[in-house]
Amino acid sequence: MQSETFSVGVVISTYNNPEWLEKTLWGYLFQTRPADEIVIADDGSDDRTRRLIDSFRDRLPIRHVWHEDNGFQKSRILNKALVASASDYLIFTDQDCVPRPDFVETHVRAAQPGCFVSGGYFKLPMDISRRLAYDDVETGRAFTLDWLRQQGLKMNWKCTKLLHSPAFAWLLNHVTPARASWNGCNSSGWRYDMLAVNGYNERMQYGGQDREFGERLVNLGIRPVQKRYSAIVLHLDHKRPYRTRESIEKNRAIRRHTRKARLVRTPYGINGGDEAAS
Repeated sequence: MQSETFSVGVVISTYNNPEWLEKTLWGYLFQTRPADEIVIADDGSDDRTRRLIDSFRDRLPIRHVWHEDNGFQKSRILNKALVASASDYLIFTDQDCVPRPDFVETHVRAAQPGCFVSGGYFKLPMDISRRLAYDDVETGRAFTLDWLRQQGLKMNWKCTKLLHSPAFAWLLNHVTPARASWNGCNSSGWRYDMLAVNGYNERMQYGGQDREFGERLVNLGIRPVQKRYSAIVLHLDHKRPYRTRESIEKNRAIRRHTRKARLVRTPYGINGGDEAAS
């Protein structure tokens, strides 16, 4: 947008990984455009996460939205965070995604009515994820290819995401064959559009629940904007013990129905009880 007249929040999902969450929160201390609020969507973490969040309260406008641990319920806690948020425009990301200093600013510049923004990520191997330190984020060197080469990272085509050239990023955003979709680790949109589709489908556990959310936004008439090479986070490595064949197959079936029926509002979202019963 040409002039910024709206508030911007960041919603960060987390579950029992305070070490990675801390590295992610470091990134929000050094944004060129600070977030107006940061909402932690906590899917049942223990007190270690609460204590970490409390240690950032004097440095970030942070809010902790928590529910009891009942297995993988990311969609449910994201809906609670969405309702608890107060910003006009929301960026959704995860506990393992360290934002480049221009991350919030890039989403804000790309924001426009009738659209949502699809950002990108650069995966770090486990050894570099563990070595990433506060001063690496503070200085911004963690987002440079020179620093990553020094850490032993092997260069490949995906490293073009870190060239940090606006002209080159613009070109790649336009020629990439990757579709602009709602990515749970890096996407943004207008809060009123998210409420219009009734938030995330709470029947869905791991495996495409973010894509299904984006597909309903598209069915609403919201156009995805590709910023895969502009809005960048470093994705810290981790295991996925919550990934099951059953949940993935179930979610694929839900997504097929969403596309076939051109579903806009899920009956299993923010207002799930009343709508599902009607």
